Amino acid sequence: MKVAVIGSTHAGVFAAKQIKAEMPDAEVHIYEKNQTVSFLSCGIALWIGDHVSSPDKMFYETPESLTEAGIEMHMQHEVVQADLTQKQLRINDLVNDEMATERFDKIVITTGSQAVIPNIPGIGSERVLMSKSWDDAKLLKERTATVQKVVVIGAGYIGAELAEQLSLAGKDVVLIDALERVLAKNVSPAISQQVEAAYEAHGVTLAMQQKVTGFEETQDGIRVETDKAEFEADLAILGIGFRPQTDLVANQLDTLPNGAIKTDQYMQTSVPDVYAAGDASAVFYNPTQAYDYIPLATNAIRQGMLIGKNIQTPKVAYPGTQASSAVELYELAIGTTGLTSIDNAKAKGIDADAVTITQDYRPDFMLTTTPVTVSLVWEKGSRRIIGAEFASKHDVTQSANIVSLAIENKMTIDQLAYSDFFFQPNFSQPINYLSAAALAALDK
Repeated sequence: MKVAVIGSTHAGVFAAKQIKAEMPDAEVHIYEKNQTVSFLSCGIALWIGDHVSSPDKMFYETPESLTEAGIEMHMQHEVVQADLTQKQLRINDLVNDEMATERFDKIVITTGSQAVIPNIPGIGSERVLMSKSWDDAKLLKERTATVQKVVVIGAGYIGAELAEQLSLAGKDVVLIDALERVLAKNVSPAISQQVEAAYEAHGVTLAMQQKVTGFEETQDGIRVETDKAEFEADLAILGIGFRPQTDLVANQLDTLPNGAIKTDQYMQTSVPDVYAAGDASAVFYNPTQAYDYIPLATNAIRQGMLIGKNIQTPKVAYPGTQASSAVELYELAIGTTGLTSIDNAKAKGIDADAVTITQDYRPDFMLTTTPVTVSLVWEKGSRRIIGAEFASKHDVTQSANIVSLAIENKMTIDQLAYSDFFFQPNFSQPINYLSAAALAALDK
């Protein structure tokens, strides 16, 4: 069997490795237009903040290690045309500028995503940087080290982490977002409030509910214009989200409106023997029981592995995702899973209710303890749990994984309230904060 894997970040790497594990005799080819594979872009802000031991460790595979695994690597080779029905690819060797055409038995599309770049005046300035690729990361590391004033556009996870790390490095930071609060799509208002207080305590200027309308270079910096104000800075960093990079196969597959490729539960696309995974694809989102676009490395890795499991014979179904995630901002650990607020649920067409509680994570007779804020979200009527969030100076983020399993298995607030969680004074209260949140939901 001859297999082409287009792209080698997370999904492509794991798909190729799993295919070789399942079928050692398969001829697996990876085509990658860049010079690196498996870059962990989630570490960019940490690298800027000097929390990374070595940038080399932000790659968990290399072209050499994949070659040693029996995979045929074609680095700096770009697939410029794809006929999926015929399983034929047109490939450009970017080093030698030579074109070739190859046929395959199976094709795996793991082309990833690209940064959303709005069409606004001045956005092409060299003083407007992105935060996505390895090249972006190197440029950010170099340029932010020598400047004092930075405007960060986008208050989701990417922008939030960049703003935090830059402020801790002593920079003057402005954080802009068109929505009404920081992390508006990620957490509830109660936790946004805690995060915003931390930003303000560290001197970050929050410019919420402001839409950037243009950039203008000045003599020694850049002016960021919004619909409400102007901000002068040395640099601006854009981090407003991603979109699937699927132009190569446009109009050949079933997709979401944004171009994310739809697959069945075995990662098969609408074209036989063509598979898709990672940021190029849609995922089945368990809280809504519908397909959605949620670009996360965890989704990509699981989907890639399942392609390898299923490429010969469909046998292991994709269980869907809860989009579980976590972030630490100013020592506040935040873990989330599913839909974290009534408003977020409403935006997805779900009639939901929620409770938020705060309690110490362990008994007060201990010499120290720390409060935990917990929000639990459920669907009215069915009482099915559809989301939760946790925030504390004590690391409680793994609790999001517990609720993630509850969502995947369609548990109700009634079941969670009386689930068995241990009590030991070093670690927890007699009534665990998860149980307490579920009991509060029942009372409501």
